[in-house]
Amino acid sequence: MKLMVLFTGGKDSSYALHVAYLSGHETVGLCYMQPALRDSMLFHEQQLEVVSALSKAYGLPLHVARSVRDDHHSLKRALRECVSSFRRVEGVVVGAILSDYQRLRFLRASEDLGLWSYTPIWRKSQEAYMRELVAEGFTFIITKISCYGLPLDYLGREIDESSVDRIVELARKHGFSPAFEGGEAETLVVKAPLMKKRLRVEGRAYRTGEFTGEFVVERVRLVDW
Repeated sequence: MKLMVLFTGGKDSSYALHVAYLSGHETVGLCYMQPALRDSMLFHEQQLEVVSALSKAYGLPLHVARSVRDDHHSLKRALRECVSSFRRVEGVVVGAILSDYQRLRFLRASEDLGLWSYTPIWRKSQEAYMRELVAEGFTFIITKISCYGLPLDYLGREIDESSVDRIVELARKHGFSPAFEGGEAETLVVKAPLMKKRLRVEGRAYRTGEFTGEFVVERVRLVDW
């Protein structure tokens, strides 16, 4: 089927794109829904410069729907806008893993527009999923930490196999989701198997609270692997 990916550049939407490709579907484009509010429970905020660079790295067209709110009307409007910017979209790829809040809202909006809502990583084991990501050749950095137990020195660091083992260990100890499905952290993929070039990012990490912090990308470049 011809599918559009709801894309943020984080690990979940990037891996959902990957699985859709391996399942024989054609990706016709990427849709980034820029949240109207920073504390959105539905959308992952990413810097537009970064999302644009990722679309070039994948060689896929990108449409940005701006100021999208969490309500059904706003989501449906944004989804229709994205679909109309591409040709012959039959379905929407959603990178939801555990959140019914996300999955059901995208499902309802997609069905209202006559589209298939495809969630290829739904209900995957979180620990197995994190290990699968790095085993499949994904490299990502953590751009935001919003929980107790995940050290702030992970901000901006590329996550490898040993890092995943440590994150899983910390998640078990402190009770947060190892795949960050409770909003404990946000990520940015800098290398993936389907990318023609990888991202090289430069930026700075800063503390926003006792246990919270962000990594702000100040420069992004596409480089050869």
